[in-house]
Amino acid sequence: MKTTGLVNLFSRLPFFVYFYAPNTHRMSQKLLLSSKEIHIILHRLACQLREKHLDFSNSVLIGIQPRGVFLAERLKSLLESDYGVKAPELGYLDITFFRDDFRRNEKPLEANQTRIDFLVEDKNVIFIDDVLYTGRSIRAALTAIQSFGRPSSIELLVLIDRRFSRDLPIQPDYRGRQVDAINDEKVRVCWTSKDGEDAVYLVNNKTTATT
Repeated sequence: MKTTGLVNLFSRLPFFVYFYAPNTHRMSQKLLLSSKEIHIILHRLACQLREKHLDFSNSVLIGIQPRGVFLAERLKSLLESDYGVKAPELGYLDITFFRDDFRRNEKPLEANQTRIDFLVEDKNVIFIDDVLYTGRSIRAALTAIQSFGRPSSIELLVLIDRRFSRDLPIQPDYRGRQVDAINDEKVRVCWTSKDGEDAVYLVNNKTTATT
């Protein structure tokens, strides 16, 4: 009996070749904000803060660890250099053990530094974070800040607002850009001081199976 060329080909190959391939992860990313666009947004946010808080004599900036501190530092620098605000107070707030889901994490959590060298009693506090997602980090920050006094008011500033991903009724007072992202997509914010560039990417982690 004659066999076809295709059968002859497969008869010479190892039995496992081409019959099974495990699940593979394929990551793609899309540029949401370029360095120039981030520069424009930062100036707009700094201008809005200057208009609302004037000389910051009764207002303080609080960067939420870990990624919010990079945005907070950039805004502080802009307020000083371009908007005439003299040394606005800036603190860093770690919320690791104030989150409602920290006990559910299988891996040991590593806390970041909290550095608030001033009282927030009767101050106008501006929380600063890079991405607003479920709102749970902000709820944790509201609890954590109570250790440093009772603020007169608390506002929220974020670079990216994932508006369709909220678990809690928390909204920003200042936002750089609204982003519509589904659950398997991640917003990645890069800063020159940490990542070598200013950029925002939408990262999609896909799992594909081939047989």
